Amino acid sequence: MRWQPDTLLGEPFEQSKLGPATLVRHVPAGAALGPRPPAPGGVLPPHAAVVHVHGYNDYFFHEHLARAFTRAGYAFHAVDLRAAGRSLREGQVPHYVGDLREQAADIDEAVRAVRGLHPGLPVVVHAHSTGGLTAALWAHARRGTLPDGSYQGPDLLVLNSPFLDLPGTLFERTVGTWILRIAAPASPHRVVTEGRSEYATHLLAANGGRWEFDTRLKKPQGQPALALWMRAVRRVQMQVARGLRISAPVLVARSDSSGPDRADNPLLDAQDTVLDVDQIARRARRLGDDVTQLVVPGAVHDLSLSADEPRTEYLGKMFAWLEERL
Repeated sequence: MRWQPDTLLGEPFEQSKLGPATLVRHVPAGAALGPRPPAPGGVLPPHAAVVHVHGYNDYFFHEHLARAFTRAGYAFHAVDLRAAGRSLREGQVPHYVGDLREQAADIDEAVRAVRGLHPGLPVVVHAHSTGGLTAALWAHARRGTLPDGSYQGPDLLVLNSPFLDLPGTLFERTVGTWILRIAAPASPHRVVTEGRSEYATHLLAANGGRWEFDTRLKKPQGQPALALWMRAVRRVQMQVARGLRISAPVLVARSDSSGPDRADNPLLDAQDTVLDVDQIARRARRLGDDVTQLVVPGAVHDLSLSADEPRTEYLGKMFAWLEERL
């Protein structure tokens, strides 16, 4: 891999192309890279590695998350999936894929690369929203060992508000899905939802939120959902409904409540206004035999972008679960 200073965050982050995706890593001063020991007085070698996977209308900009993982003893990496963030190429529709297995292949390559950088270390995959759905699909496909005895899946899987089901009415989740199956191949770029996001608008520091991000790559106004992409999502969600067999321990984390994604919602900064948390709870049970659920009161859709108190609670309880399982 050819590492260079990260084009968006700069030092201490580096990036490298990974096929159609991009791998980013956090390199604090004095850190050990790969199997080499740290410099005298530097950061101790990590005891595990992590790969962060973003969601829809998203990319990796979470510097505070990288620092938290690094302080906890993890070598931190993040993958910007194909057609998203640093991996978006001229002429591509942002986040547009016709099959989530395409982006699952990016997760596979990222984990393979991280195992090569940190041989022998357990690998944690931390995935958010649609990235969480895709990571669950990938972990299910990578369950068990290969003929040579190697294991290519995650050692531990953390899903941060995963997009395991479609919020909405019974019609939208049943008849609407049936219509998508028929209509999407004929009109793959038809806009299914406009994607207007008060949640993303409220996160941005310029709008009074806490976070700075590139508004070309994470649009405050939201990213429209197109028919073929939505069909791909619903296919995997139906697979989740039938039941997956993820062999690694899974932590499914979510807020304690959902609410309307409207500017006049007084709890816009304290609820999941994107997904239905009750749906997440129900579908989480179908991921595998070893699933732990974590409920974080007052958290927003991306738990790691919540207000100070719920964000601290999420990170603390997540790290406690990881250490127990490691």
